[in-house]
Amino acid sequence: MFPIRRVAQIGLRSLARPICLSSTKLDSKSNHIHEIDFTLGDPAASNQPTGDLKNPFEKEKVVCILCQMKIRPDYKNTKLLSQFVSSFTGRVYGRHITGLCKEKQEMVEKEIKKARYSGLMPYYFKDIDYCHDPDLFDPDKPLRDHPY
Repeated sequence: MFPIRRVAQIGLRSLARPICLSSTKLDSKSNHIHEIDFTLGDPAASNQPTGDLKNPFEKEKVVCILCQMKIRPDYKNTKLLSQFVSSFTGRVYGRHITGLCKEKQEMVEKEIKKARYSGLMPYYFKDIDYCHDPDLFDPDKPLRDHPY
């Protein structure tokens, strides 16, 4: 076929691959030499990804339900606060179950404490009126594993 020669022979061992390859072809009719240049480009830049690509493995950012609906917890809204309390033990569900952000979880816990001190919410059991409310989350299927 055509003789292939390497253009950049000096420093070839320091590079991972040659900078360019060229092939020469002699045209017998017109006595012109045609050189085909297979330039691979800058080896350092060709291995780098473009900057405008998004990470395909990146997870979608989860927004807590209170931030999404722009709801600020209040101690007088016992119907909302009772959603974050266990109906069997009266304990407040953790962030890994409720899916709330850290700020809203702390606010909910503080407002539940206020509602209990003021006598609007019971300490141990959920109000019977609020037991059949729709669930904001499933306590049996936490979003994340338990921290300990």
